[in-house]
Amino acid sequence: MHKPRMQPLASFDIASLQYLDERGQTTQTLPDFATPDALVAHYRQMTLTRMVDGRAVKMQRTGQLGTYPSSLGQEAIGVGVGAAMGGEDVYCPNYRETGALLERGVAIEEIYAIWGGDERGQNFRHAREDLPLSVPIATQILHGAGVAFALKYKNAHLNEPARVAVASGGDGATSRGDFYEAINLAGEWKLPLVVVINNNQWAISLPRSEQTACKTLAQKAIAAGIPGLQVDGNDVIAVRQAVAEAVGLARNGGGPSLIEAVSYRLCDHTTADDASRYQSKETLRDAWSREPLVRLRTYLDSAGLWGDNQEEELQRELTQTLEKGVRNYKETPKDAATAMFDHLYAALPEAFLEQYQQLQGGG
Repeated sequence: MHKPRMQPLASFDIASLQYLDERGQTTQTLPDFATPDALVAHYRQMTLTRMVDGRAVKMQRTGQLGTYPSSLGQEAIGVGVGAAMGGEDVYCPNYRETGALLERGVAIEEIYAIWGGDERGQNFRHAREDLPLSVPIATQILHGAGVAFALKYKNAHLNEPARVAVASGGDGATSRGDFYEAINLAGEWKLPLVVVINNNQWAISLPRSEQTACKTLAQKAIAAGIPGLQVDGNDVIAVRQAVAEAVGLARNGGGPSLIEAVSYRLCDHTTADDASRYQSKETLRDAWSREPLVRLRTYLDSAGLWGDNQEEELQRELTQTLEKGVRNYKETPKDAATAMFDHLYAALPEAFLEQYQQLQGGG
């Protein structure tokens, strides 16, 4: 049987980036931003993220918060993304973003308010134009493409400074049509959009291996004609460097990028889940050996930048910061019951008028 001769038209490679290995040792020269002060600051923010996160789980268990999605083991991604963005940029987050929110200046009490059911928590005092957390899967990536289009238009036609939209999602988001539509649009229109995928190996209880046949999630960028890079998501230096380069490319008219940050979810999907039903103890134990806080702490210790005294002082400082945030959350007066309508409709539909009046009367 005749076998037709075919000529290759294109070939692609997916690179991987890492600066600190699992033992906290450098694998290459660190980037310029990775000064001692910057790395200590990142360690502080990652530690605070874990503390805020852990308290949120306890508060949910005691009825002080609603269902909460922990970011345990993924702190380097959120902190790295937040640190790489400019204050003028726009963040379009998914729901597992405690570290990025803190890095963007969102207050602890605002984070707790969100998960306590108070939409006023989404009205960030500092990151004024960042979008609210998105619980539906991958929709925020489409929102990010829309925001990026608006930013590009304002830069080109209204002479506003160049700004970038950064959208985040989980590995499961890359299996949704919204994701593909967003990166395809961004690639065709060269939008200033950076998409960061937290590949924590689980889409609720579905493992990464059963979501897609792709060897990497970064290679999904190829179909959109945009750069794709995989980074070690437990290495905050790699995450910040990759996102910073992508943000710089987008800001200078180079178009969008996709970054896959490989990590592992060391916790339940949310407080409504029991991951012990589907996670093996062996895999979880192995993942703990690669977790981001110990990795960075090990490097800081070996470089003479950290020690037990500094750690004790940091724990005292952050405990006070955390307790102040918890206190502020608990002391915030509850929003009116009618807020469920007030935050949703500019003009209340007549069909809801009776319900609204009942809520006003406390009925």
